[in-house]
Amino acid sequence: MRECTKPLDDVCVAADGKNEIVNVSNNEDGREVVKAEDPEPNLVPIGSKKETLMEAASSEALRPFVIISSSYLLFTITDGAIRMIVLLHAYNKNFSALEVAIMFSLYELAGVFTNLIAGLLGAKWGIKFTLICGLSLQLFSYGLLFGWKNNWSKIEAICYVTFAQMFAGVAKDLTKLGGKTVTKLVTPDEQETKLFKLVSLITGWKNSLKGVGYFLGSFLISINYELAVSVMMGFVLLAMPWAILGLDQGLGTAKTKNASWSEIFVLDNTNLNWLSLARLFLFASRDFWFEVPLPFFLRSPSCDGLGEMECTNDGNCTRGAVCSDGFCANINEGGGCGGLGLPKAVVGAFLGGYIILYGQVQSWTPQLVTGPLKQTPPNKLTEILWGIVNCLPTYMMWIVMTFGSAFKENDVTSMTVWLVVVIVAFAIIFAINSSVHSFLVVKYASKEKIAVSVGFYYMSNALGRLFGTLGSGFLYTYAGDEYGADVGSDGVVGMAACFLAGTVCSLLAALITFKIDDQESGLKCGPCLTIRSAKQSDNASSIDVET
Repeated sequence: MRECTKPLDDVCVAADGKNEIVNVSNNEDGREVVKAEDPEPNLVPIGSKKETLMEAASSEALRPFVIISSSYLLFTITDGAIRMIVLLHAYNKNFSALEVAIMFSLYELAGVFTNLIAGLLGAKWGIKFTLICGLSLQLFSYGLLFGWKNNWSKIEAICYVTFAQMFAGVAKDLTKLGGKTVTKLVTPDEQETKLFKLVSLITGWKNSLKGVGYFLGSFLISINYELAVSVMMGFVLLAMPWAILGLDQGLGTAKTKNASWSEIFVLDNTNLNWLSLARLFLFASRDFWFEVPLPFFLRSPSCDGLGEMECTNDGNCTRGAVCSDGFCANINEGGGCGGLGLPKAVVGAFLGGYIILYGQVQSWTPQLVTGPLKQTPPNKLTEILWGIVNCLPTYMMWIVMTFGSAFKENDVTSMTVWLVVVIVAFAIIFAINSSVHSFLVVKYASKEKIAVSVGFYYMSNALGRLFGTLGSGFLYTYAGDEYGADVGSDGVVGMAACFLAGTVCSLLAALITFKIDDQESGLKCGPCLTIRSAKQSDNASSIDVET
């Protein structure tokens, strides 16, 4: 075996991108000695202080990370765009929130099974195979959306679009597998802080570019539906050559034997199982109000004057309403009323801004949040703390929408301020939670079967999104009173119900995390406050303050 001697803070990986490190020790001068199983591993130091970011990124060892991450990020733009293209196109065609949620059901359900199968495929055939399959299926899904005809009945359109979206759901999770697992493959086990930062960086930029996709999809569809679909297909085509030509076929495969079906479920990994269940409710806490209800509410007009106010054109009606047969009417009765009546591009900018902020906070969580609070690398106690804090914004929004005057009187300025403040607060807190979760799954996962472990975890992520999406469609459509033809239901009550459901899911996610056995390092909130001392017994009620 050959050895690689390097400074303590550097990462050392095999030059072919496969991390074969099995032992780390210190020699007499305080430098780490890393031994590898490969008799000729050709190990090289990555990230040394003399090496620039571009030099590190262009090195042979990090080439898989650069290629997979770039392909993943380009794909993410199209993944964000497809949701807004379908949702806003369906809204203009008078589909209700529940009907649109059903359109996304196979997209989310496909993620449940794809994450299981992707883990198996990745362990057997490698990340390159799953990445190329994902990009190809995304192209196919967008191609199918060209076939959505205006003269179809609602049933025909729902069935067709749901089927087309299924392939996009499969594509998302096949592609995501590579983006999540490659970070583990280029980072040694002992470099947990570096791993946390790397995972946070790639995940954060992924979400930021997804926000760009939300805005681009909304902006392009406000011009033309076919244009929006065509541009997004172009983004997928940009990512494919690098994935096909630049990756090793065996990257990410199991080192000994392929996983069995029982190993896919990782039933012996208790921490990962509890974290996966918590992940389900964490993402349901967002999707209960964000993916379908929020854009519907932002698009919906005020209830005042609908079906009663006479008009000669749309300009005579409240914002978001249309003039139909001489009276102001809701363009989509199934979309409710009582909202802001915003145009498509502004709705896309609103949602895209949320996701960009969420992504950037996620990227910088180790440096700006958990680092200064002495919570890096995080553990289960870190997640419990931030999980409880995650309940507060949506609970506050439920109180304001249920008992406040701004939403009852449709005060657009006050409504906008409340929505912006609360949703920004949620984006920041949720990003911290998601960043910690993304690190913990990689920390708890078995390195030899990393693709399988991550696949099982993100299966729970997809289940949470499915639960939140369908539940939100039902609540938003049926929670509020029905006001009749040309008006629709009370969207304020429906939106408030969705925020309350999100609060309950946040609380459940935090409570489930208590079951994880990972509290040895304790919990701090800065250099002076210790909530839980390191290496003490599992007693959640003890609180110490250091001065």
